[in-house]
Amino acid sequence: MPRQRLILFGALGLFVVFLVYRVATGAMVNPLEGGPALGMWVAALLTLCIFSFLAGDNPFYKFAEHLFVGVSAAYWAVKGFWNAIVPNLMGKLLPEFTANTAIPGLRKEDGTLPAPDLIYVLPLIFGLLLLWRLAPKGQWISRWSLAFVVGITAGLRLIGYLSSDFVGQVRNTMLPLLVVGDGGLLWVDSFNNIVIVVGVVTGLAYFYFSREHTGAFGRMTRIGIWTLMVTFGAGFGYTVMGRIALLVGRLEFLFVDWLKLASP
Repeated sequence: MPRQRLILFGALGLFVVFLVYRVATGAMVNPLEGGPALGMWVAALLTLCIFSFLAGDNPFYKFAEHLFVGVSAAYWAVKGFWNAIVPNLMGKLLPEFTANTAIPGLRKEDGTLPAPDLIYVLPLIFGLLLLWRLAPKGQWISRWSLAFVVGITAGLRLIGYLSSDFVGQVRNTMLPLLVVGDGGLLWVDSFNNIVIVVGVVTGLAYFYFSREHTGAFGRMTRIGIWTLMVTFGAGFGYTVMGRIALLVGRLEFLFVDWLKLASP
């Protein structure tokens, strides 16, 4: 047996003995009681299965990974069916049937139902064509629906990004370099505005490849590189801090809620 697996199974055995001792002494909840206690044990053991990847790929990690992917896929499939297909498709095509079986709130205050909207036959057809990809033959038919979805999504996202990111960036860069207040020149606000304007202009200059990056223009693009590196570093640090926050939450669950080794 490789040394890595020997260490893994040895540590697992010691940990099991420790858990049995803690449960026997009443320091931890007993999973045999069921209810919330059993759910806490399942969550804790699955968390440890994910953490076991730190010792290398193993069956415990694969089991937890496959379980997470399968449960997530099933959850979002059910949620998408009841939150999207039933109200937005069945509620439009078959309002009476949907109100009597799935969504009683579909009726208006006077008890009437909206008339069937046959225009929703088109998304029904596109949805059935998209499922055609699961068929053994004629999978190319699903490309019509896929192309329609990708095109519409790209167009809507393009408009959203233009109005939020592009136009917003231009608007937030049009700042006065010198901010004057009642007491005179506001040095802090002026410095912030200068940094923002210089950073945006030099960052854009770096991506101007129609001119060689030499001389004064080259020095400007080097400032743009520093600006981009600081921006990417800040974004990466923010992402890492978010992941660390998730790790702290899991460790707090293990040591405080489950093992009872520390007080909240």
